[in-house]
Amino acid sequence: MSVFWLTLLALLLAASALLLVAGWRSRNASAQQRDTLNTAFYHQRLQELEQDEAQGVVAERPEMVRELQQTLLTDIPEGAYPQARSISRWVLLPGVLLIFIVSLALYFKVGGLPQLMAWQQVKNDLPALRGRVMDPNGKPLSMEELARLGLGIRSELQTDPVNLDDWMMLGRIGMVLNNPTTAGQAFQHALQLSPGNQEVKLSYAEVLTRSSDAQDNREAEVMLLAMQKEDSNNLRVLGLLAFNAYQQQHYDRAIAGWQQMLTLLPAGDRRISMIQRSIEQAKTDSGEQNSKLALTVKLSPAAEKMLPEGGVLYISVSDGVSPVPVAVKKLPLSHFPLSLTLDDSNAMMPERLLSAQHQVKVRVRISRNGSANPQSGDWLGESAATPYDGHQQLSVAIDRQQP
Repeated sequence: MSVFWLTLLALLLAASALLLVAGWRSRNASAQQRDTLNTAFYHQRLQELEQDEAQGVVAERPEMVRELQQTLLTDIPEGAYPQARSISRWVLLPGVLLIFIVSLALYFKVGGLPQLMAWQQVKNDLPALRGRVMDPNGKPLSMEELARLGLGIRSELQTDPVNLDDWMMLGRIGMVLNNPTTAGQAFQHALQLSPGNQEVKLSYAEVLTRSSDAQDNREAEVMLLAMQKEDSNNLRVLGLLAFNAYQQQHYDRAIAGWQQMLTLLPAGDRRISMIQRSIEQAKTDSGEQNSKLALTVKLSPAAEKMLPEGGVLYISVSDGVSPVPVAVKKLPLSHFPLSLTLDDSNAMMPERLLSAQHQVKVRVRISRNGSANPQSGDWLGESAATPYDGHQQLSVAIDRQQP
Protein backbone atom coordinates (compact mmCIF):
# COMPACT_ATOMS: atom_id res chain seq x y z
CA MET A 1 0.00 0.00 0.00
CA SER A 2 2.74 2.48 0.91
CA VAL A 3 4.58 1.70 -2.34
CA PHE A 4 1.44 2.60 -4.29
CA TRP A 5 1.06 5.97 -2.58
CA LEU A 6 4.76 6.75 -2.96
CA THR A 7 4.53 5.97 -6.69
CA LEU A 8 1.48 8.18 -7.06
CA LEU A 9 3.23 11.04 -5.22
CA ALA A 10 6.31 10.68 -7.42
CA LEU A 11 4.22 10.90 -10.60
CA LEU A 12 2.40 14.01 -9.37
CA LEU A 13 5.68 15.68 -8.42
CA ALA A 14 7.12 14.87 -11.86
CA ALA A 15 4.09 16.43 -13.57
CA SER A 16 4.39 19.52 -11.37
CA ALA A 17 8.11 19.81 -12.18
CA LEU A 18 7.36 19.78 -15.91
CA LEU A 19 4.88 22.59 -15.42
CA LEU A 20 7.35 24.68 -13.43
CA VAL A 21 10.20 24.16 -15.90
CA ALA A 22 7.98 25.17 -18.81
CA GLY A 23 6.69 28.22 -16.95
CA TRP A 24 10.11 29.53 -15.92
CA ARG A 25 11.50 29.50 -19.44
CA SER A 26 12.18 32.97 -21.01
CA ARG A 27 9.25 34.22 -23.02
CA ASN A 28 11.46 35.27 -26.02
CA ALA A 29 13.70 32.17 -25.95
CA SER A 30 11.91 30.71 -28.92
CA ALA A 31 12.41 33.91 -30.99
CA GLN A 32 16.14 33.98 -30.21
CA GLN A 33 16.49 30.36 -31.18
CA ARG A 34 14.69 30.98 -34.47
CA ASP A 35 16.99 33.94 -35.39
CA THR A 36 20.09 31.93 -34.53
CA LEU A 37 19.00 29.17 -36.90
CA ASN A 38 18.29 31.71 -39.69
CA THR A 39 21.79 33.25 -39.29
CA ALA A 40 23.45 29.84 -39.39
CA PHE A 41 21.55 29.00 -42.53
CA TYR A 42 22.69 32.32 -44.13
CA HIS A 43 26.39 31.58 -43.50
CA GLN A 44 26.03 28.02 -44.71
CA ARG A 45 24.45 29.24 -47.94
CA LEU A 46 27.29 31.77 -48.51
CA GLN A 47 29.84 28.97 -48.25
CA GLU A 48 27.92 26.94 -50.79
CA LEU A 49 27.86 29.91 -53.25
CA GLU A 50 31.62 30.36 -52.93
CA GLN A 51 32.13 26.67 -53.69
CA ASP A 52 29.76 26.82 -56.70
CA GLU A 53 31.57 29.93 -58.09
CA ALA A 54 34.99 28.26 -57.74
CA GLN A 55 33.67 25.29 -59.70
CA GLY A 56 32.13 27.54 -62.36
CA VAL A 57 28.60 26.44 -61.58
CA VAL A 58 27.25 29.98 -60.97
CA ALA A 59 28.24 33.27 -62.62
CA GLU A 60 26.05 35.74 -60.74
CA ARG A 61 27.26 35.32 -57.19
CA PRO A 62 27.04 39.02 -56.08
CA GLU A 63 23.39 39.19 -57.02
CA MET A 64 22.57 35.95 -55.19
CA VAL A 65 24.43 37.20 -52.08
CA ARG A 66 22.30 40.34 -52.09
CA GLU A 67 19.14 38.21 -52.21
CA LEU A 68 20.34 36.16 -49.22
CA GLN A 69 21.07 39.32 -47.25
CA GLN A 70 17.63 40.71 -48.04
CA THR A 71 16.02 37.47 -46.91
CA LEU A 72 18.02 37.52 -43.66
CA LEU A 73 16.98 41.13 -42.94
CA THR A 74 13.37 40.16 -43.48
CA ASP A 75 13.52 37.14 -41.16
CA ILE A 76 15.50 38.91 -38.39
CA PRO A 77 13.88 42.13 -37.13
CA GLU A 78 16.01 45.11 -36.28
CA GLY A 79 16.60 46.24 -32.75
CA ALA A 80 17.62 44.49 -29.57
CA TYR A 81 15.58 41.76 -28.04
CA PRO A 82 13.38 42.83 -25.15
CA GLN A 83 14.60 41.93 -21.70
CA ALA A 84 13.70 38.31 -20.97
CA ARG A 85 11.34 37.89 -18.05
CA SER A 86 10.42 34.69 -16.19
CA ILE A 87 6.96 33.97 -14.87
CA SER A 88 6.70 34.24 -11.07
CA ARG A 89 6.55 30.91 -9.26
CA TRP A 90 3.45 32.10 -7.37
CA VAL A 91 1.60 32.39 -10.67
CA LEU A 92 2.31 28.69 -11.31
CA LEU A 93 1.15 27.53 -7.86
CA PRO A 94 -2.57 27.26 -8.82
CA GLY A 95 -1.55 25.05 -11.75
CA VAL A 96 0.37 22.71 -9.44
CA LEU A 97 -2.57 22.56 -7.05
CA LEU A 98 -4.91 21.88 -9.97
CA ILE A 99 -2.75 18.92 -11.06
CA PHE A 100 -2.93 17.39 -7.58
CA ILE A 101 -6.66 18.07 -7.11
CA VAL A 102 -7.81 16.84 -10.53
CA SER A 103 -5.56 13.75 -10.49
CA LEU A 104 -6.61 12.67 -7.01
CA ALA A 105 -10.30 13.42 -7.67
CA LEU A 106 -10.29 11.33 -10.85
CA TYR A 107 -8.57 8.46 -9.06
CA PHE A 108 -11.01 8.56 -6.14
CA LYS A 109 -13.93 8.48 -8.59
CA VAL A 110 -12.84 5.84 -11.12
CA GLY A 111 -9.80 4.19 -9.56
CA GLY A 112 -11.67 1.84 -7.19
CA LEU A 113 -10.22 3.37 -4.01
CA PRO A 114 -13.15 2.26 -1.77
CA GLN A 115 -12.75 -1.32 -3.02
CA LEU A 116 -8.99 -1.12 -2.50
CA MET A 117 -9.41 0.12 1.07
CA ALA A 118 -12.07 -2.53 1.78
CA TRP A 119 -9.73 -5.22 0.46
CA GLN A 120 -6.92 -3.89 2.68
CA GLN A 121 -9.29 -3.98 5.67
CA VAL A 122 -10.21 -7.58 4.86
CA LYS A 123 -6.52 -8.52 4.86
CA ASN A 124 -6.12 -6.85 8.24
CA ASP A 125 -9.18 -8.68 9.66
CA LEU A 126 -8.24 -12.08 8.20
CA PRO A 127 -6.43 -13.47 11.29
CA ALA A 128 -9.36 -12.63 13.57
CA LEU A 129 -11.96 -14.07 11.15
CA ARG A 130 -9.89 -17.20 10.64
CA GLY A 131 -9.55 -17.63 14.40
CA ARG A 132 -13.31 -17.34 14.93
CA VAL A 133 -14.20 -19.87 12.25
CA MET A 134 -11.68 -22.36 13.67
CA ASP A 135 -12.88 -21.91 17.26
CA PRO A 136 -15.77 -24.31 18.01
CA ASN A 137 -16.83 -22.10 20.91
CA GLY A 138 -16.44 -18.83 19.03
CA LYS A 139 -19.24 -16.62 17.77
CA PRO A 140 -20.50 -17.90 14.38
CA LEU A 141 -19.63 -15.73 11.41
CA SER A 142 -22.39 -13.94 9.55
CA MET A 143 -22.79 -14.40 5.80
CA GLU A 144 -21.11 -11.03 5.21
CA GLU A 145 -18.18 -12.02 7.43
CA LEU A 146 -17.88 -15.35 5.62
CA ALA A 147 -17.70 -13.49 2.30
CA ARG A 148 -14.93 -11.27 3.69
CA LEU A 149 -13.10 -14.32 5.01
CA GLY A 150 -13.31 -15.90 1.56
CA LEU A 151 -11.87 -12.76 -0.04
CA GLY A 152 -9.02 -12.72 2.48
CA ILE A 153 -8.19 -16.38 1.85
CA ARG A 154 -8.18 -15.75 -1.91
CA SER A 155 -5.61 -13.00 -1.34
CA GLU A 156 -3.47 -15.32 0.78
CA LEU A 157 -3.60 -18.02 -1.89
CA GLN A 158 -2.14 -15.60 -4.42
CA THR A 159 1.12 -15.72 -2.48
CA ASP A 160 0.80 -19.31 -1.21
CA PRO A 161 -1.02 -21.32 -3.91
CA VAL A 162 -0.03 -24.72 -2.45
CA ASN A 163 -1.78 -24.21 0.90
CA LEU A 164 -4.17 -27.22 0.98
CA ASP A 165 -5.99 -26.10 4.14
CA ASP A 166 -6.80 -22.69 2.64
CA TRP A 167 -8.17 -24.24 -0.56
CA MET A 168 -10.38 -26.53 1.54
CA MET A 169 -11.61 -23.66 3.68
CA LEU A 170 -12.36 -21.56 0.59
CA GLY A 171 -14.34 -24.47 -0.86
CA ARG A 172 -16.42 -24.88 2.31
CA ILE A 173 -17.10 -21.13 2.39
CA GLY A 174 -18.26 -21.33 -1.22
CA MET A 175 -20.71 -24.10 -0.30
CA VAL A 176 -22.09 -22.15 2.67
CA LEU A 177 -22.50 -19.05 0.50
CA ASN A 178 -24.21 -21.17 -2.19
CA ASN A 179 -21.46 -20.36 -4.67
CA PRO A 180 -20.82 -23.67 -6.46
CA THR A 181 -18.32 -22.10 -8.87
CA THR A 182 -16.02 -20.95 -6.07
CA ALA A 183 -16.48 -24.20 -4.15
CA GLY A 184 -15.82 -26.39 -7.19
CA GLN A 185 -12.70 -24.50 -8.25
CA ALA A 186 -11.31 -24.51 -4.70
CA PHE A 187 -11.84 -28.26 -4.17
CA GLN A 188 -10.44 -28.97 -7.63
CA HIS A 189 -7.23 -27.12 -6.72
CA ALA A 190 -7.11 -29.04 -3.45
CA LEU A 191 -7.55 -32.33 -5.30
CA GLN A 192 -4.63 -31.46 -7.59
CA LEU A 193 -2.46 -30.83 -4.53
CA SER A 194 -3.56 -34.01 -2.74
CA PRO A 195 -5.10 -36.55 -5.16
CA GLY A 196 -5.37 -39.32 -2.55
CA ASN A 197 -7.01 -37.24 0.19
CA GLN A 198 -10.40 -38.84 0.99
CA GLU A 199 -11.87 -35.66 2.51
CA VAL A 200 -10.91 -33.62 -0.54
CA LYS A 201 -12.44 -36.17 -2.92
CA LEU A 202 -15.68 -36.32 -0.93
CA SER A 203 -15.96 -32.54 -0.80
CA TYR A 204 -15.39 -32.20 -4.53
CA ALA A 205 -17.84 -35.02 -5.26
CA GLU A 206 -20.47 -33.26 -3.12
CA VAL A 207 -20.13 -30.05 -5.14
CA LEU A 208 -20.47 -32.00 -8.39
CA THR A 209 -23.45 -33.92 -7.04
CA ARG A 210 -25.29 -30.72 -6.10
CA SER A 211 -24.58 -29.16 -9.49
CA SER A 212 -27.44 -28.66 -11.95
CA ASP A 213 -25.16 -29.89 -14.74
CA ALA A 214 -25.82 -33.55 -15.62
CA GLN A 215 -22.20 -34.03 -16.66
CA ASP A 216 -21.04 -32.92 -13.19
CA ASN A 217 -23.46 -35.43 -11.64
CA ARG A 218 -22.05 -38.26 -13.74
CA GLU A 219 -18.47 -37.28 -12.88
CA ALA A 220 -19.37 -37.32 -9.19
CA GLU A 221 -21.01 -40.73 -9.56
CA VAL A 222 -17.80 -42.20 -10.99
CA MET A 223 -15.76 -40.77 -8.11
CA LEU A 224 -18.23 -41.99 -5.47
CA LEU A 225 -18.48 -45.51 -6.90
CA ALA A 226 -14.69 -45.78 -6.78
CA MET A 227 -14.70 -44.67 -3.13
CA GLN A 228 -17.51 -47.10 -2.32
CA LYS A 229 -15.34 -49.99 -3.52
CA GLU A 230 -12.74 -48.96 -0.95
CA ASP A 231 -15.27 -48.56 1.89
CA SER A 232 -18.74 -49.96 1.21
CA ASN A 233 -20.17 -48.81 4.56
CA ASN A 234 -19.03 -45.20 4.46
CA LEU A 235 -22.21 -43.31 5.35
CA ARG A 236 -21.15 -40.09 3.66
CA VAL A 237 -20.31 -41.90 0.41
CA LEU A 238 -23.63 -43.78 0.53
CA GLY A 239 -25.55 -40.57 1.22
CA LEU A 240 -23.93 -38.72 -1.68
CA LEU A 241 -24.46 -41.68 -4.01
CA ALA A 242 -28.16 -41.83 -3.09
CA PHE A 243 -28.61 -38.09 -3.56
CA ASN A 244 -26.67 -38.25 -6.83
CA ALA A 245 -28.98 -40.99 -8.09
CA TYR A 246 -31.99 -38.91 -7.03
CA GLN A 247 -30.61 -35.88 -8.92
CA GLN A 248 -30.36 -38.04 -12.05
CA GLN A 249 -33.91 -39.36 -11.45
CA HIS A 250 -32.68 -42.89 -10.77
CA TYR A 251 -35.16 -43.22 -7.91
CA ASP A 252 -34.80 -46.97 -7.37
CA ARG A 253 -31.03 -46.59 -6.80
CA ALA A 254 -31.59 -43.60 -4.54
CA ILE A 255 -34.12 -45.52 -2.42
CA ALA A 256 -31.79 -48.53 -2.20
CA GLY A 257 -28.90 -46.30 -1.07
CA TRP A 258 -30.95 -44.62 1.64
CA GLN A 259 -32.35 -47.95 2.85
CA GLN A 260 -28.80 -49.29 3.16
CA MET A 261 -27.93 -46.25 5.28
CA LEU A 262 -30.87 -47.03 7.60
CA THR A 263 -29.40 -50.45 8.33
CA LEU A 264 -26.07 -48.88 9.34
CA LEU A 265 -27.37 -46.05 11.55
CA PRO A 266 -27.83 -46.68 15.30
CA ALA A 267 -31.34 -46.52 16.75
CA GLY A 268 -32.37 -43.00 17.69
CA ASP A 269 -29.99 -41.30 15.25
CA ARG A 270 -31.50 -37.97 14.18
CA ARG A 271 -30.61 -38.67 10.55
CA ILE A 272 -33.11 -41.54 10.35
CA SER A 273 -36.20 -39.32 10.04
CA MET A 274 -34.57 -37.22 7.34
CA ILE A 275 -33.60 -40.33 5.34
CA GLN A 276 -37.08 -41.80 5.68
CA ARG A 277 -38.57 -38.56 4.41
CA SER A 278 -36.17 -38.65 1.46
CA ILE A 279 -37.25 -42.20 0.65
CA GLU A 280 -40.91 -41.18 0.66
CA GLN A 281 -40.12 -38.21 -1.59
CA ALA A 282 -38.30 -40.48 -4.04
CA LYS A 283 -41.26 -42.89 -4.04
CA THR A 284 -43.59 -39.99 -4.76
CA ASP A 285 -41.46 -38.68 -7.62
CA SER A 286 -41.13 -42.17 -9.11
CA GLY A 287 -44.86 -42.83 -8.96
CA GLU A 288 -44.58 -45.58 -6.34
CA GLN A 289 -46.40 -43.52 -3.73
CA ASN A 290 -50.11 -44.20 -4.27
CA SER A 291 -51.48 -42.61 -1.12
CA LYS A 292 -52.26 -38.96 -1.89
CA LEU A 293 -54.55 -36.24 -0.64
CA ALA A 294 -55.79 -33.90 -3.38
CA LEU A 295 -56.65 -30.49 -1.96
CA THR A 296 -58.30 -27.37 -3.37
CA VAL A 297 -57.96 -24.11 -1.43
CA LYS A 298 -60.41 -21.28 -2.04
CA LEU A 299 -60.76 -17.74 -0.71
CA SER A 300 -63.89 -16.03 0.54
CA PRO A 301 -64.56 -12.58 -1.01
CA ALA A 302 -63.61 -10.86 2.27
CA ALA A 303 -60.30 -12.75 2.52
CA GLU A 304 -59.50 -12.06 -1.14
CA LYS A 305 -59.74 -8.30 -0.54
CA MET A 306 -57.33 -8.45 2.40
CA LEU A 307 -54.53 -10.65 1.06
CA PRO A 308 -51.25 -9.44 2.63
CA GLU A 309 -48.19 -8.61 0.54
CA GLY A 310 -45.53 -11.28 1.05
CA GLY A 311 -47.88 -13.58 2.92
CA VAL A 312 -47.22 -17.32 3.36
CA LEU A 313 -49.70 -20.19 3.08
CA TYR A 314 -49.46 -22.96 5.72
CA ILE A 315 -51.33 -26.22 5.17
CA SER A 316 -51.46 -28.84 7.94
CA VAL A 317 -53.19 -32.22 7.97
CA SER A 318 -54.07 -33.96 11.23
CA ASP A 319 -55.91 -37.19 12.07
CA GLY A 320 -58.86 -35.22 13.47
CA VAL A 321 -58.07 -36.34 17.03
CA SER A 322 -54.58 -35.15 17.93
CA PRO A 323 -53.66 -31.51 17.25
CA VAL A 324 -50.19 -32.62 16.12
CA PRO A 325 -50.08 -32.56 12.28
CA VAL A 326 -49.16 -35.66 10.31
CA ALA A 327 -48.29 -33.62 7.20
CA VAL A 328 -47.38 -29.97 6.63
CA LYS A 329 -46.79 -27.89 3.50
CA LYS A 330 -45.61 -24.26 3.26
CA LEU A 331 -46.17 -22.21 0.10
CA PRO A 332 -45.88 -18.58 -0.98
CA LEU A 333 -49.17 -16.91 -1.83
CA SER A 334 -50.28 -17.38 -5.42
CA HIS A 335 -53.48 -17.39 -7.45
CA PHE A 336 -56.64 -18.87 -5.97
CA PRO A 337 -58.32 -21.30 -6.15
CA LEU A 338 -55.17 -23.36 -5.54
CA SER A 339 -54.91 -27.07 -6.29
CA LEU A 340 -52.16 -29.22 -4.77
CA THR A 341 -51.38 -32.73 -3.54
CA LEU A 342 -49.99 -33.94 -0.20
CA ASP A 343 -48.44 -37.34 0.47
CA ASP A 344 -46.00 -39.08 2.82
CA SER A 345 -43.16 -36.84 1.68
CA ASN A 346 -44.89 -34.04 3.63
CA ALA A 347 -45.00 -36.09 6.84
CA MET A 348 -43.84 -34.40 10.04
CA MET A 349 -42.59 -37.68 11.56
CA PRO A 350 -41.72 -40.90 9.75
CA GLU A 351 -43.63 -42.97 12.29
CA ARG A 352 -46.85 -40.99 11.57
CA LEU A 353 -47.33 -41.10 7.81
CA LEU A 354 -50.29 -39.68 5.94
CA SER A 355 -50.86 -43.04 4.25
CA ALA A 356 -51.42 -44.67 7.67
CA GLN A 357 -54.35 -42.40 8.64
CA HIS A 358 -57.99 -43.46 8.48
CA GLN A 359 -59.37 -39.96 8.68
CA VAL A 360 -57.93 -36.51 8.02
CA LYS A 361 -58.69 -32.92 8.91
CA VAL A 362 -57.12 -30.06 6.93
CA ARG A 363 -56.34 -26.60 8.30
CA VAL A 364 -55.17 -23.78 6.03
CA ARG A 365 -53.79 -20.44 7.27
CA ILE A 366 -52.40 -17.33 5.59
CA SER A 367 -49.60 -15.86 7.70
CA ARG A 368 -49.12 -12.14 7.14
CA ASN A 369 -45.47 -12.11 8.27
CA GLY A 370 -44.42 -15.69 7.47
CA SER A 371 -44.58 -16.84 11.10
CA ALA A 372 -45.27 -20.53 11.68
CA ASN A 373 -47.24 -19.62 14.81
CA PRO A 374 -50.79 -18.27 14.38
CA GLN A 375 -51.05 -14.50 14.77
CA SER A 376 -54.08 -12.36 15.45
CA GLY A 377 -55.57 -11.26 12.13
CA ASP A 378 -54.38 -14.25 10.09
CA TRP A 379 -56.96 -15.66 7.67
CA LEU A 380 -57.73 -19.38 8.00
CA GLY A 381 -60.08 -22.19 7.07
CA GLU A 382 -60.68 -25.80 8.14
CA SER A 383 -62.29 -28.90 6.78
CA ALA A 384 -64.30 -31.37 8.77
CA ALA A 385 -62.76 -34.67 9.85
CA THR A 386 -63.15 -36.83 6.75
CA PRO A 387 -62.60 -40.59 6.27
CA TYR A 388 -59.41 -41.23 4.32
CA ASP A 389 -58.55 -44.24 2.18
CA GLY A 390 -55.53 -42.79 0.39
CA HIS A 391 -57.39 -41.24 -2.56
CA GLN A 392 -59.46 -38.43 -1.06
CA GLN A 393 -60.10 -35.02 -2.60
CA LEU A 394 -60.98 -32.20 -0.24
CA SER A 395 -61.81 -28.52 -0.63
CA VAL A 396 -61.13 -25.89 2.05
CA ALA A 397 -62.35 -22.28 2.04
CA ILE A 398 -60.35 -19.58 3.84
CA ASP A 399 -63.16 -17.54 5.29
CA ARG A 400 -62.39 -16.30 8.81
CA GLN A 401 -59.71 -14.46 10.77
CA GLN A 402 -57.69 -15.53 13.78
CA PRO A 403 -59.05 -13.72 16.87
